[in-house]
Amino acid sequence: MENVTAAQVKDALERVIASFQTVLYEDDEQFLENMKTKNLEGDDIRRYQHWEWTQGVGLYGFWRLFEATKKPEYLDILKRFYEKQMEVGLPGKNINTVTPLLAMSYFAEYTKNDEYLAICDEWAESIMHDFLRTEEGGLQHKTSDTMNNGELWDDTLFMTVLFLANMGRIRGKKEYIEEAQYQFLLHVKYLTDKKTGMWFHGWTFDGHHNFAEALWGRGNCWITMAIPEFLDMVECPTAVRRILEESERAQVNALMRFQDESGMWHTLVDDPTSYVEASATCGFAYGILRAVDLGIVDKSCANSAMKALAPILKCVSEEGKVEQVSYGTPMGRESKDFYKQIPLIPMPYGQALAILFFMEALKLCK
Repeated sequence: MENVTAAQVKDALERVIASFQTVLYEDDEQFLENMKTKNLEGDDIRRYQHWEWTQGVGLYGFWRLFEATKKPEYLDILKRFYEKQMEVGLPGKNINTVTPLLAMSYFAEYTKNDEYLAICDEWAESIMHDFLRTEEGGLQHKTSDTMNNGELWDDTLFMTVLFLANMGRIRGKKEYIEEAQYQFLLHVKYLTDKKTGMWFHGWTFDGHHNFAEALWGRGNCWITMAIPEFLDMVECPTAVRRILEESERAQVNALMRFQDESGMWHTLVDDPTSYVEASATCGFAYGILRAVDLGIVDKSCANSAMKALAPILKCVSEEGKVEQVSYGTPMGRESKDFYKQIPLIPMPYGQALAILFFMEALKLCK
């Protein structure tokens, strides 16, 4: 493992933070063009311009940064973002547009902002009672432009279920936490690849299959991250906790087997002919280090996460943009090769996942 100093990590972290707002407010032209004809709600597409899962993950990373440092300028960046979005108005409710509310729920709790808490209450209730369901009561992965009838995606747990659980914690609503537990267990049931311990990108009840059976990198990293975040967020019954912890262990054990010699992971985790990908690598490394902190996996697993540090530092440009990040990725329905064709472009979630990884890594750097 290449030696990396704390000073190097701090330098990269500062550059990523400095460029965060630039990337956060960059328009996703491909998405916005698509929404001109495929907006399922038919509302003003400007409402989706900076309020999607891509920004939501970014905001969560930045909230964690503020939580760790308590620097008021970081809180102010979040404050200005939400104020600007309130002027535009919130978009239609779906799995992906929930994501920015995870950071908002923490922000509103911390600042005692009743207006934002009321918005979070409304969306949490909508998840419970209005969101489309698959067979067995799973949250159908409806997005802003696609219905995805009867489909479970691994993204859903991070994008929507963590927010629901957090609102259960904030408001003391046991039913929210129980629903979040059920969604985690149902997704474990249908998305776990029993041969490897990794997760398939999706499952459809229309045909009962896992599409191309892709072990997609970033989709898997949402799980590596979501399980320890969830278990740290709320109290779970022993049986639920055991199942989720065992799922995390199985996945981390597989990740250590599939890790590339460079220290990164491939966009198809088990396919060394697919490109190595930075956002998944950061998510895996962060999730592993969180799992180590919580005692879910053995401390030796941290070595695998830290092996990713040197190559990720090389992915950070002088301007602080995280390169080698795959663009937003829909379901590969027929071929695993679909994932190899996804272009590489700096994105808000890439910035956030690097921030999260660097903050955890600094705790271990000499």
